[in-house]
Amino acid sequence: MTAATDTSTRAVVGELLRRIGEGAPDRIAELYAESGDWRLSWPEDEHGRAATPWIRHRRTRADAAAHYRELAAHHVPGRADTRIERVLVDGEDAVVLGEIRQTAAATGRPYRATFALHLTVRDGLVVRHHVYEDSLAVARAFSA
Repeated sequence: MTAATDTSTRAVVGELLRRIGEGAPDRIAELYAESGDWRLSWPEDEHGRAATPWIRHRRTRADAAAHYRELAAHHVPGRADTRIERVLVDGEDAVVLGEIRQTAAATGRPYRATFALHLTVRDGLVVRHHVYEDSLAVARAFSA
């Protein structure tokens, strides 16, 4: 890979993180390819549960927008923060390390969850979005 690829990947990831911070699902989704590979590190039998419907695999740009809408709908507005600790880039691949701080709308419980986000960028669009997070912290915040 070239330094130009690293720079391009870093720019797309930076813009993605900026847009996620703004919270506009359709603007975020513009940075995803029409079709891609979106995975979450949760047990398959826990995907799409009523308390956490945003947790499931995705495939399309429309799915990406839906993810961010569902995520926002199930958390308390204004009570969120994401701390990015590091962004590592190697060619088309980037890994974002950090911590999510949210409050579950259903229970009012705040939580912190460390995460690693593996992204692959091709032709200026995200084609892979794999999330590895502290799913136990999220599940506890949403449990009755």
